[in-house]
Amino acid sequence: MIELTQRDQIVLEAVITDYIETGEPIGSRTISKRSFMNVSPATIRNVMADLEEMGLLHQPHTSAGRIPTVKGLRLYLDSIMRSRQLEGSEKERIRDALQTRHQDIRELLHGTSKLLSQYCRQAGVVLWPKLSITSFKHIEFLRLGPFDIKVILISKVGLVHQSHIQSAEEITQVELDKYGRYINELLQDVPLSKVKERILREMESAKTLFDQLFSRALKMAHRAIQGSIEQSEVYIEGRTNLLDNPEFADVEQMRRILQAFEDKSRMIRLLDETLKVSTGIQILLGTEGELSEWQEMSLISAPYGRATGSLGVVGVIGPLRMDYSRIIPIVEFTAQFLTQVLEITDEG
Repeated sequence: MIELTQRDQIVLEAVITDYIETGEPIGSRTISKRSFMNVSPATIRNVMADLEEMGLLHQPHTSAGRIPTVKGLRLYLDSIMRSRQLEGSEKERIRDALQTRHQDIRELLHGTSKLLSQYCRQAGVVLWPKLSITSFKHIEFLRLGPFDIKVILISKVGLVHQSHIQSAEEITQVELDKYGRYINELLQDVPLSKVKERILREMESAKTLFDQLFSRALKMAHRAIQGSIEQSEVYIEGRTNLLDNPEFADVEQMRRILQAFEDKSRMIRLLDETLKVSTGIQILLGTEGELSEWQEMSLISAPYGRATGSLGVVGVIGPLRMDYSRIIPIVEFTAQFLTQVLEITDEG
């Protein structure tokens, strides 16, 4: 582990905060003009050279100034940075924005990604939870054609999953309604992670062998639910905000980044990993993630959920020089308040 002197820390912090503000390499003379620095530019230049040898700063070949490396940013975030507290008015704005959407969880989560993108002026992301982490509430079978059936599965917390299945035999809506009533009675409040097991056990029981209605209903429910409970979805808003960052002015680099956003399966895996390893704020910098296109990007994320556990992740994606001290408390409070709203929804 790197050990820095107090002067090293002060200079590293000054370089990083100036770089976050300007996006330009920072020189020793700029740092020496700060009111709290009572040393010469030459001394600061020596300190910056030492920090570069430690791998914490980097000097672009076209500039006399230096910028932080991912290693330097990580040390700053973990040991030096002081996050600011959100003001009451800022918290109230977030509460007002989310409370207006609390009747519909899909709208709520989509609105949360928009909120984060607007407040943080970067890309806002929300990982939609897997159905498997909540309990069964309701299933509905809708006849779209003689053999075509739409299935709507709703969890207790309000998550909705829709799918289509084909029936081997022509079927009426009256029959589908009977199937729905039977399945809803059978699976009420069963954890969705246990639903397939419960259905298979019921299919093996003696009574379904002699009742065609029960048998067909169970087979249809099994087909509809199979695979769906482990699917996740991600909402991404504000991609175009990234165009406002000067470091992404290069057209080819911007194209690679936007393509990374389009690959939702990789994005979901990335957010899933943050959910597994973190119970609080997590920051993923550049090459620390699995997306090679993100070398100049970072992700600030926090889990949301209920008292019984996390459901998903909210976060902000932006350049490495994001204003972390400002954005971290926004992401953290948004996740905490979203959890409160979902608790109320769940109780309702």
